[in-house]
Amino acid sequence: MSQPIPKISLVANTWVKQMHFVKAGDVNEGHTHIFDHQTLLGKGRVKVTVNDKESEFVAPTIIFIRAGFEHRLEALEDDTICYCIHAIRDGERIEDIIDPEDIPDTGMEYQFVKEGSDGIAPTPKEYLE
Repeated sequence: MSQPIPKISLVANTWVKQMHFVKAGDVNEGHTHIFDHQTLLGKGRVKVTVNDKESEFVAPTIIFIRAGFEHRLEALEDDTICYCIHAIRDGERIEDIIDPEDIPDTGMEYQFVKEGSDGIAPTPKEYLE
């Protein structure tokens, strides 16, 4: 049992976390949020445990997770892919976070700032000065 491989994007105040569950049995451990959010199940099957109650979902579907409820996702098939999606409510340093490989070529230059292992943030040059 392993954790899913994450890929994170934050654009226009919308957080998207892709989780690639390589093998059946891979688990995104239980956690809570202070806000409601959605999980888009794009491929495969998952067991979602919310407050010790289990439900199974098959792609394609959208799973609603209520604020304050502990939830855990377990892949029931190899190569399962989920996307957690929610708006960012408030906070400091809410810049965009995106992998440069996911940006189509527009001829526009970006200055990128590494944000740990969670992704890369295109940041306006003047923000860095």
